Amino acid sequence: MPEVLSLLGSTILLRPYVFIFLAVYVLAGAVHMGWRRTLAYIPLGYGLAWISELASIHWGFPYGDYYYIHDTMGRELWVLGVPFMDSLSYVFLSYCSYSMAIFVLSPVLFCARGCFILETRSLRRGWSTLLLGALLFVLLDIIIDPVALQGYRWFLGQIYGYRSPGVYFGIPMSNFGGWLLVGLALVAALQCLDRVSSLDDPASVYCRPWSWVCLAGPALYLGVLAFNLSVTFWIGEHLMGTVGLLILFYAGLVAFFFTVYKQARITPSDVTAHVDDFPLSPAIVLLDSGRPEEHAEDAEVPQGSVEQP
Repeated sequence: MPEVLSLLGSTILLRPYVFIFLAVYVLAGAVHMGWRRTLAYIPLGYGLAWISELASIHWGFPYGDYYYIHDTMGRELWVLGVPFMDSLSYVFLSYCSYSMAIFVLSPVLFCARGCFILETRSLRRGWSTLLLGALLFVLLDIIIDPVALQGYRWFLGQIYGYRSPGVYFGIPMSNFGGWLLVGLALVAALQCLDRVSSLDDPASVYCRPWSWVCLAGPALYLGVLAFNLSVTFWIGEHLMGTVGLLILFYAGLVAFFFTVYKQARITPSDVTAHVDDFPLSPAIVLLDSGRPEEHAEDAEVPQGSVEQP
């Protein structure tokens, strides 16, 4: 046990960026899902990710035939041939993908009173959130994996490789198929946790003083992308970085216009459905004695663009 704790400490010192992202996940998840679900998901998400990586390095499924290079085995924690920090990263990567999917699919209101993501329990647990969350999880890997494969050129180090290099900057297409399957499993695990009533916190998970905190999960998603793209350009991989920016530009453009579209079509029933599921949500202020449309007009949308139910 002392040796494990020592390796864990050296892992934190060697991979501080992983644990910074993990800390942001804990804070974002706590205000979104509650402390109990947030903490429960760490071992659950880690376990699913670790199993997928262990299966791939031994049997080539689900990511394809790849291997880990054990150069840092004495300097950081490994678990049966898999770097501890690698499987741990899946926890915050899958959560922020899930959170971003909820943001994209939910009615969203930006107004003078703040930002309100008017999600519902049914949307959290729905098939559209499951599928979009998994696809957004794959989108992260499209940006992350090429620069991670160049780890010998930056502070990650060369920790893995593919026995048969693929067409996308050395990444085989099987890798993205594996991320889709694992993403579906991880987002489904988050949805299952949302259904476990014993994990409900005594106070509503939406009981928070600042409405803008609801953007912490999507901000984590964008932060991970920004970090990996910055490293990509920093090591001089301009083509790789430009391709990543182009992919994100078109995806981001669709998300932006869809958000503007939703913003102009907020209805009082959207607010009511959200508050019914989360009675202590900051969005309660939008009800304003039964007149949420007045707050929707603060969002600087055209007069009459807020639809009535």
